[in-house]
Amino acid sequence: MSATRFRRTALSLPEVIEGAHHGTADFRVGNRIFATLGYPDKDWGMVKLTPEQQAIVVEAEPEIFRPVPGGWGKGGSTNVRLAKADQVTLRSALTMAGDNIAAKPSKTTRAKKRS
Repeated sequence: MSATRFRRTALSLPEVIEGAHHGTADFRVGNRIFATLGYPDKDWGMVKLTPEQQAIVVEAEPEIFRPVPGGWGKGGSTNVRLAKADQVTLRSALTMAGDNIAAKPSKTTRAKKRS
């Protein structure tokens, strides 16, 4: 898998746009990031999974997935080793991450409910 294929796969998902975050390409649904390219370096991508989803993919495919080091990883942020990921596995992880973001209400929606 190349960075170009990661980008194409992410952008093929519904309502996804590409942006930039801290010098890396990111992929968003409704202005919320669910995946990035180039973290920690050009050989990796990242998907925002739930901690439960992360545990499943890391156990099933430890050569492809690993928790992001530190607190972000404990929250489900998961690195993807691009050279090891195949199209089906990557699409599944990106879809889960995109669905996770799409399912959460935005901060403005939550703030309105409190009013």
